[in-house]
Amino acid sequence: MPILEALIGPITSLIDKVIPDPKARAEAKLELLKLQGSQELERIEAQLSAIVTEANSQDPWTSRARPTFLYVMYALILWSLPMGLLSAIDRDTADAIASGMTAYLGALPEPLYALFGTGYLGYAVMRQWGKVKGTDR
Repeated sequence: MPILEALIGPITSLIDKVIPDPKARAEAKLELLKLQGSQELERIEAQLSAIVTEANSQDPWTSRARPTFLYVMYALILWSLPMGLLSAIDRDTADAIASGMTAYLGALPEPLYALFGTGYLGYAVMRQWGKVKGTDR
C-alpha cells in the first residue's frame, strides 16, 4: 500500500488545516486510521493503482486524452465570450443556443458525470503525488 501510505501524511496535514476544532480533528484522524486497515482502503488502493498504471502507460492516446479533455473544457468555458456578444446582438438566438446546450448536457447520464469527476480527481491526486515523490515535473 505505498500509494496510500504516501497520501496519509498529506491528508493528515490537510485535516489539520481544514478542521479547526481539535476534538473533531482528532476524530477525523482516527477515522483515517480505521480506514487504513479496512476493505474500503483496499478498494481505494486498487482504484489508485489503476490510475497510476494508466498514467505510466506508453500508449500515446492515453497520454493525450487528459490534455484533450481539458482543452474541450476550456473551449466550453471560452464559448461564453461569443455567446455574450451574440446575446447583445440577438437575444432570442442566444437563448435558443443556451437552452439547446442545457438540454443536451442535462440529457447526459449521471454516471458519466460521476466518471468524469472520479477521473479528474484521480488524475489531480496522482499528479500531486508524483510531484511530491519527485517523479513528475
